[in-house]
Amino acid sequence: MHQWDAFRQRLRDLGYVEGQNIVLEIRAPEREGASFDGLVADLIRLNVDVIVASGVAAILAAKRATSTIPIVMSPGSDPIRLGIVASLARPGGNVTGVSIMVEDLNPKRLQLLREIAPKASRVAVLWNQPSGPAQLQAVEATATAMGIRLLSLEAGKASDIEKAFETATKARAEAMIVMSSPVYYGLRARIADLALKYRLPAIYWLPAFVDAGGLITYGPSDTEYYRQAATFVDKVFKGAKPADLPVEQPTKFELMINLKTAKALGLTIPPSLLQRADQVIE
Repeated sequence: MHQWDAFRQRLRDLGYVEGQNIVLEIRAPEREGASFDGLVADLIRLNVDVIVASGVAAILAAKRATSTIPIVMSPGSDPIRLGIVASLARPGGNVTGVSIMVEDLNPKRLQLLREIAPKASRVAVLWNQPSGPAQLQAVEATATAMGIRLLSLEAGKASDIEKAFETATKARAEAMIVMSSPVYYGLRARIADLALKYRLPAIYWLPAFVDAGGLITYGPSDTEYYRQAATFVDKVFKGAKPADLPVEQPTKFELMINLKTAKALGLTIPPSLLQRADQVIE
């Protein structure tokens, strides 16, 4: 994954050389939605010095398993509400790192979606646990103000995804917001294909979705926060305690548009939106 390439490069910039002064033990579930508990237990048995966890499910699994090994989020979503940290300024405990406040960006995504599909009055929202309900709630006021009716579609595993699209079509949804979720990230190509199949203009939260054929994405750079995580690892190795390291948030955000997908959907992207895009795939 290019994100972990960015993580490794930042470690090299900080003076770490794999096999010499640092060893990376990479663990990933065999399938989307699988438990992280066994993977974390394996790392603890190896007596690792720090755990870097990507996504809410992995972070919560690590936090349940250990209160002593430092844990670096890369990234975490809404860590205060989920009880991962006490506050962003003073996390307390053994967890710190990078937090994506995905809820704060969803109103902006809805506005961008309306620019692409100006007549859309019914918008499907694809979400799952544990952060989905908060993400959905964050966009409701904006939807009401814009005269948009939201269709809530919970899909927690791969087998639920197409059923959700079928439900959206039957309910005459005209566009879709795909909420932040590690499960959806792993299924990004499948979700992008289904959005095209069911003729739904959809907006996502990471650039990788546009690379996979999605229409539009707006959110933090999906390599920048991995570089930030490497910096946290360096600080921990140098003696800093996670409890005293303020949680950081991404500072670089990207708007990406896939014109190939827009053409396949029969959409014309407004020139003003194209001018604001950081990257356009043609």
